[in-house]
Amino acid sequence: MPQFVHLHVHTQYSILDGQASVQRLVDKAMADGQPGIAVTDHGDMFGIKEFYNYVQKVKGKCKDKAAEAEARIAALRDGTETCADPAAEIAKCERQLEECRRKLAFKPIIGCEVYVSPRKHTDKIHEFDSENRHLVLLCKNNTGYQNLAAMVSEAWINGFYNKPRVDDEMLEAHSEGLIALSACLAGDIPRALVRGDYDAAKEKALKYNRIFGQGNFYIELQDHGIREQKQIAPMLIALSQETGIPLVVTNDCHYIH
Repeated sequence: MPQFVHLHVHTQYSILDGQASVQRLVDKAMADGQPGIAVTDHGDMFGIKEFYNYVQKVKGKCKDKAAEAEARIAALRDGTETCADPAAEIAKCERQLEECRRKLAFKPIIGCEVYVSPRKHTDKIHEFDSENRHLVLLCKNNTGYQNLAAMVSEAWINGFYNKPRVDDEMLEAHSEGLIALSACLAGDIPRALVRGDYDAAKEKALKYNRIFGQGNFYIELQDHGIREQKQIAPMLIALSQETGIPLVVTNDCHYIH
């Protein structure tokens, strides 16, 4: 599936949870012909610099290889370079060139799966504030990156209680430039559907759609063979159809394979 892009991916920087190295994730996605990948570690952005820099490093090497392939093709065609089978050699160089161009177009998507406090992120009362909801945030542009970094920093500095936490008020204040996905079974919307509260799920979906804007919030579908995921999938689809909020299919990746 060369056009499939993984938008919910955990690396080794999802502490005690992810098992995938950043470099091997990028190498695997590129080898599979995927046009990009998002890194969405739990509550942190520790791996983002390594992720972005490694993609740029690979692209730099590919740029040099592409230039070499183009030069060799030109030389073989105009006869300044000869070999036993010029046609076969040109075809080989063209394949290398196509692979390089594909990797040069690869898009590193910066994100985070944040923990959303059910109340104010600074509240620290165990009875009310120990159970946090997941929400996937992806950067559309530099403004989104700055907003996400600001929220994650605030979550660690002032919102930490078991986990680094944001809240809905913070999301609303820093929503510009971000795309949000409703997350896994630990998200607010899936949790509501699992307990049979469709109205609460709809209310939350409409709230996030208002916060991030139409086209910037997606209802997330996952199927890892988990009973609850199969149970709520029809309800998630119905919720999308009823509200007009688009669907996105993801895998909650924690491993290379």
